[in-house]
Amino acid sequence: MSEGGADRRRVAVVTGTRAEFGLLAPVMRAVRDHPGLALRTVVAGAHFLPPAETWREVEEAFGVDARVPMQRPGATGRIADAEALGEGVAGCAREFARLGPSWVVVLGDRIEAFAAAAAASIAGIAVAHLHGGDRAEGVADEAMRHAITKLAHLHLPATQESAGRIARMGEDAWRVRVVGSPAMDGLAGVRPLGDAEFQRLGSPDAVFLMHPVGRSDDDEARDAAAVLAGLRGRRVLALAPNFDPGREGIARAIREAGVSAIDHLPRGVWLSLLRRLADAEPRGVLVGNSSAGLIEAAGLGGSGTALAVVDIGPRQAGRERAANVIGVGAATPEAVAEAVRCALALDLRGMAHPYGDGRTGPRVAAALAGADLGDPGWLRKRSTY
Repeated sequence: MSEGGADRRRVAVVTGTRAEFGLLAPVMRAVRDHPGLALRTVVAGAHFLPPAETWREVEEAFGVDARVPMQRPGATGRIADAEALGEGVAGCAREFARLGPSWVVVLGDRIEAFAAAAAASIAGIAVAHLHGGDRAEGVADEAMRHAITKLAHLHLPATQESAGRIARMGEDAWRVRVVGSPAMDGLAGVRPLGDAEFQRLGSPDAVFLMHPVGRSDDDEARDAAAVLAGLRGRRVLALAPNFDPGREGIARAIREAGVSAIDHLPRGVWLSLLRRLADAEPRGVLVGNSSAGLIEAAGLGGSGTALAVVDIGPRQAGRERAANVIGVGAATPEAVAEAVRCALALDLRGMAHPYGDGRTGPRVAAALAGADLGDPGWLRKRSTY
């Protein structure tokens, strides 16, 4: 169990995926280092799925205080996700009863975050939610993200626009603190990936990272294949998609395209790769539908030039974006190839973005430590309208 005296407020941070852990890590460090807080690390969901089994990265960085398996290897689809959600609610409830946290912290919109928020809120434990109020279509992202908002007691949105949406959902203004995106923390210190590691990854000039949006495997495979065809002639590195329904279709398209592929990159390597692509001459490009294109790739401009991005399809529809992103609605090889040409022609020097200044972790820790949880108003929620 993580260290922490009896007089320190226990904060259970719940992480369910590799990408979301990368965003949560600065918050976890800030909680761990705060004199009034004690970190409890809860690992759930997709972290346990092969082949990556990314729970090991969490354990190495912070230790693991509780484990909540949810998904079963090979079980895919919306019904499988619903069953996994039930496992997650029950598992989180058991672990929260054992750990006794004052706060449960979740980020985003996935089933792991929803399970933890539901278990904690129903059990009378205060919930803090990062990246609430965002718009992003995803699979069921809009519904689950906003449902978590209604379960949460402290809202920690990344932007003023997201804070406005939370207010319009009837949440009290005193519960909302704009903290920026934790994805920005540490970006100013990211250095380009070294030559040896870059060559090991195939010296790419384009990175393909595309996640499913809840369609059939065949539909996901068709669009992924079209995107990869639009990148023909470039040195492509493809990263495996997340574990949402439709994943196998994208994985199949990657195999059939014959491009270099890797299941997972640790966040430090991933950010260094993005930095290298942004600094390269000629520049590289990130293509797909990951939020990293809208947040981290834009935030790299704080330490140099931002990375050019081509965003495909509806997954990030409605999410705030900076000038480094070129959108493509219908995935065709021709549209993708043209969007890449346009993205690489952008002047991204000095580009602004809406996602904060890289000090989100300490702001979150201060908010968790400073809340007067002895005030019954924290757990008694009602709509403002």
